[in-house]
Amino acid sequence: MASQPAESAVLLLICPDRPGLVARVASLLFDLGANILHADQHQDHEQGLFFMRVEWTAASGGTASVSLPGGKSASYPKSAFETLLDAFRAAFAPLAESLGMRWQLRRSGHRPRVSIFCSQYLHCIADLLDRVRTGELGCDVAMIVSNHGAVEQMAAFHQIPFHRIPVAPATRAQAEAEQMRLMTEAGIELIVLARYMQILSAEFVTRYPSAIINVHHSFLPAFMGARPYHAAYARGVKLIGATSHYVTSALDDGPIIEQDVARISHRDEVADLVARGRDLERVVLARAVRWHLQNRILEYGNKTVVFD
Repeated sequence: MASQPAESAVLLLICPDRPGLVARVASLLFDLGANILHADQHQDHEQGLFFMRVEWTAASGGTASVSLPGGKSASYPKSAFETLLDAFRAAFAPLAESLGMRWQLRRSGHRPRVSIFCSQYLHCIADLLDRVRTGELGCDVAMIVSNHGAVEQMAAFHQIPFHRIPVAPATRAQAEAEQMRLMTEAGIELIVLARYMQILSAEFVTRYPSAIINVHHSFLPAFMGARPYHAAYARGVKLIGATSHYVTSALDDGPIIEQDVARISHRDEVADLVARGRDLERVVLARAVRWHLQNRILEYGNKTVVFD
């Protein structure tokens, strides 16, 4: 089996579609001496948009140079990956500006600091913590936050700091202020709502754009709100589902990342729907978090592109 490169980076971009975009990006990486490990692209023909994900690393051995804005040049050893990243940013920025690109460059090996929020239902957070422990999810869970005490023992077992912050209508603003203080002090980069049954304010959400992932126990946009399984049972549906999405200020209406469904019948009661739905919730939330950590998601409008 071929060994994996010690360090790699992922470039994600969105821009107006036009001929030659792939060649422009690939040529710049070639000029830098970079080696493309994987590339994928997508076009939204209706909106005239182009999307691309490129994972790349430094070619082995030697040194290379790149022209920078202002006629300057920089040389770097290929083992100095940070210098290569700086050189790429300097060379790519003017190209991106000229083509109207919105782009981001991330190191593949970076382990984001994550905070998991939950309430009294613990099946999703238990699944996430096990996946982190076994190395399936490349992140560090810096803290667990809950408005209840049910998860405290689980947090202690995993040796993760736990913060119980009760939330009531009269104290919601103070509770969120304390949550945001904790997030800032801990350098949190991603918040996962693992069945956190509280509505976040617009101010909170705005501070973490495309960095709050929620799981909703319904196949959105059907059955929004707090009791979707009961609503599904009352409607007599034959499929139930779960949805993982980025959180926006609109309740249960953020860009959808992943969904899954299970077939049910007239013989199933509400308790059966809840039990089967919890399996779906675990799976769709884990997939969404994993794809976010792997830099596979591009958000635009109220939609997402999730690269293979």
